[in-house]
Amino acid sequence: MELQSYHKIYHIHKKSRVKRWFLFIFIGGIITLFLPWTQNIKVKGNVTSLYQEQRPQQLNSPIPGKIIKWNVKNGDYVKKGDTLLQLSEIKDDYLDPLLVQRTQQQVQAKKGVREYYEAKAGTAKNQLQALNTARDLKLNQLKIKISQLNNKLTAEEAELTAALNELRLSEDQFSRQKKMYDEGLVSLTQFQQRSISYQNATAKKTSAENKVAQTRQEILNTGIEQNSVIQDYTEKLSKTEGERFQSMGQIEGSEGDIAKLENQVANYKARQGLYFIIASQDGQVVQLNKSGIGEVLKDGENIGTIVPTNVNYAVEIYIRPVDLPLVKEGQRVMCIFDGFPAIVFSGWPNSSYGTFAGKIVAVESNISGNGLFKALIIEDQKEKKWPPKIKMGAGVQGIAILNDVPIWYELWRNINGFPPDYYEVKNNEAGSYEKSK
Repeated sequence: MELQSYHKIYHIHKKSRVKRWFLFIFIGGIITLFLPWTQNIKVKGNVTSLYQEQRPQQLNSPIPGKIIKWNVKNGDYVKKGDTLLQLSEIKDDYLDPLLVQRTQQQVQAKKGVREYYEAKAGTAKNQLQALNTARDLKLNQLKIKISQLNNKLTAEEAELTAALNELRLSEDQFSRQKKMYDEGLVSLTQFQQRSISYQNATAKKTSAENKVAQTRQEILNTGIEQNSVIQDYTEKLSKTEGERFQSMGQIEGSEGDIAKLENQVANYKARQGLYFIIASQDGQVVQLNKSGIGEVLKDGENIGTIVPTNVNYAVEIYIRPVDLPLVKEGQRVMCIFDGFPAIVFSGWPNSSYGTFAGKIVAVESNISGNGLFKALIIEDQKEKKWPPKIKMGAGVQGIAILNDVPIWYELWRNINGFPPDYYEVKNNEAGSYEKSK
């Protein structure tokens, strides 16, 4: 009797299909090896903005002060120019409510002092002109007097010359008369008359010499008086000039004081405008770290953060130094944003779901603090738009697209440890991007 269980357990007579399945799998594997595969580099980064003014900005206190009023709370949306909070002064130098008016009064007082010194300098200038005029007049008078004395001296010298001539004649006549008297040719009376004429001529000569000497002394005295007048007026002019320069120095000093006080007035007015901390742009106020009324803020202390509402989003990714030669400006990158579901096929990025295309616009030449190089990616306007709900600082995974190769080449490259292939990007629009309104 033949056992049925033996045939059911051991399929001895059953025809095997292993060879067929092996053949199908082998042929399918061969075909798969020749399918295209897109080489890529996987990187990580976060959402940011291409422009500095669109990134989250700290709210800082421009002056030390005390909080007296809050106009916002965490999460509020504000417009540019809205008042966020109000401060009051805590420094003794600025507590006076009439500080600006009192400083302006000091400015007016200094201007009055400047005008006084300007008038004093003008008076000193007039005094200089009057002294110069008086000096010139006095010197002209002395010059005329010296000229007159010189003319007088000339006339007296002529008289002296005539007296000398007359003396010589009288002396000659007296000698002849004496000789004739000694010989008895003339009488004593005639001799005495001639002697008197000779003595008169001598006296006339002495008188003329005295006049000449006196006139010369007057000329000398007048010259001394002229020098004395020059010295006297020089001292007066120097003193007046010194007073004028002193007044001008006071004017310049007043100008400096006025400028300093006007600068203080401008600073005080500007400081009064700093009592109100306003929003620099449209955005959301977050991370407020001060609470209540009466808290004191230091100069430049952080109050919170404002996140701009209108942002041209970009992605910053970090690349390993070994992969840096494979990344170029204008290169295509597929981005996966945190919070948005995605189905990714690494080698077939075009077949992936939930990825968004972008292009690299800049690669920094300096390495970052984390030992990686940073690159910036913007949205590719020619493809699907990025999701509108992405937020600043959200995480991003990037896939930098490289060359298309067969699967067998990619397997061979990985087995041998060779780097991926890359291509030169030729994109004239890589550097031409604008901020969208």
